[in-house]
Amino acid sequence: MGNRNRPAEPNLVEPGTEVLKGERMQARAMGTKMPSAGKLMVVEDDRHVATVLEARLQTFGYQVCGTARSGPAAVRGTLEHRPDLVLMDILLEGDMNGIEAAELIHQKLDVPIVFITCLSDQAMLDRAVKTNAYGYILKPYDNAELRYTIQIALIKFKAAKEREELIEKLEQALLEVKKLSGLLPICASCKKIRDENGNWQPIEDYIHSHSEADFSHGICSECGPKLYPGIFPLKKR
Repeated sequence: MGNRNRPAEPNLVEPGTEVLKGERMQARAMGTKMPSAGKLMVVEDDRHVATVLEARLQTFGYQVCGTARSGPAAVRGTLEHRPDLVLMDILLEGDMNGIEAAELIHQKLDVPIVFITCLSDQAMLDRAVKTNAYGYILKPYDNAELRYTIQIALIKFKAAKEREELIEKLEQALLEVKKLSGLLPICASCKKIRDENGNWQPIEDYIHSHSEADFSHGICSECGPKLYPGIFPLKKR
């Protein structure tokens, strides 16, 4: 798809951008290193837009760990730098667009992607949604919109990962519940087992309810002659 017939890029240098740059320069002059709120990858084919965006992100406290202008470079950079989030323009240099790059990235790495674009085509938006994007920003955007979209995307991604980990732990716990462990109180006479509620159960019932084991019944060579002497021959001593 590339950047053929690309719409004119809107002016992204809004009031306040110079303030952001001023804060950044002031922090550098004072030797102050702003704390990082996370690593971000910026994928934008316009150098000027990418520079302005990087400055904004740094004033928000984020570290820009890499930039790219084409789809293949975006895939390589994301896999190399392992960012916490990718800001992805849709129209990029070359034949691969941002949506195609996002699809390739998701095949190899679970990372939240927020699309930034001047496009408002509904079909393109629908396709972006199908990539499980964590956000979508239309140019031009203001600082608050950019900041909160990133924050919400990171929160949603963290919650999704925690939910996956919780489900995995619950599944593991269910497997552990099915395993027999510890001391089992068993009657010396009838061989029933006392369960957690103090009830005495036949050993088959107890094992069946506390494990994945099942039973097939038979008669051993010692009990057979006693129970069915006409069928089982007596053992020779």
